[in-house]
Amino acid sequence: MPLLRRLRPDNFTLALLATVLLASLLPCRGEAARIFGWATNAAIALLFFLHGAKLPRTAIVQGMAHWRLHLTVFASTFVLFPLFGLALQPLGHALLTPQLYLGVLFVCTLPSTVQSSIAFTSIAGGNVPAAVVSASMSNLFGIVLTPLLVGLLLASHGQGSASWHAVLEIVLQLLLPFAMGHVARRWIGAFVDGHRPLLGFVDQGTILLVVYTAFGAAVVEGLWRHTPPLALLATLAIDGLLLAAVMLTLHWSSRRLGFVREDRITIFFCGSKKSLASGIPMAKILFAGQLGGLGALVLPLMIFHQLQLMVCAVVARRYAAQGRRIVAEDRREAD
Repeated sequence: MPLLRRLRPDNFTLALLATVLLASLLPCRGEAARIFGWATNAAIALLFFLHGAKLPRTAIVQGMAHWRLHLTVFASTFVLFPLFGLALQPLGHALLTPQLYLGVLFVCTLPSTVQSSIAFTSIAGGNVPAAVVSASMSNLFGIVLTPLLVGLLLASHGQGSASWHAVLEIVLQLLLPFAMGHVARRWIGAFVDGHRPLLGFVDQGTILLVVYTAFGAAVVEGLWRHTPPLALLATLAIDGLLLAAVMLTLHWSSRRLGFVREDRITIFFCGSKKSLASGIPMAKILFAGQLGGLGALVLPLMIFHQLQLMVCAVVARRYAAQGRRIVAEDRREAD
């Protein structure tokens, strides 16, 4: 029973499921869809403005100090994940629809999470300052790297590449507000730091808004008619296989590279996660008008998001228990 309680979906995941249900039953159309589209773009710009205002400049400077750890997380996020995504291509072609497999590839290009990476690192007893820097820098670099990786993976998949127009939209809608927020931190940083729940509200509200508009448009185009139930189960299995492969690789390689326990924990949690908060807005820009059916493309990300939270919750508590045992043994030896 305690394990089942830990694996129970959180309130935000339940809100996501409710949003998908609402979009499936009552999708917005016509003028309403255009209004929702404008509102979504404004919310995305506000989200990245606040993320820029939240990032202290000292974090960027400190990020250079622990370069081996950050480089390892960077390599896992932007190299290891895409390689595993391509390696899963035979399974993806056999079990998934083309759009669902492209959604899996998109997951592989995304930056790490920020809040949950830091939270799980803290619970497990890892290097929290390094997690803050690594996760923040991952999201900053991801604004530029994700569109480039999407282009490369789409080309390898025979779907062309991300257009320069899409890359420019990423810069204007995500990177520019982020940079403006970071510049404005000197004036609004204290307010943002003192109102973190506000950022969480904008985070989650923006994701729900984008999910509603994306799924609504996909339902109008026939999403559920063209997505077999078995393909959804296969998406869960492939997402799980992808997560397991990355976690096992990080667990083994961080030991081989000689990192101390606290740093290994940070690498494990920061290097194995993918950001829903960054991924949903990027998908809206990168795939708008190109592949159609945005709802199917973000389904693997939504599934991966919940899966990583459930698995990391269990692993973090095991790390914490292991840490307590190590401390107790050290005390006994000292006595």
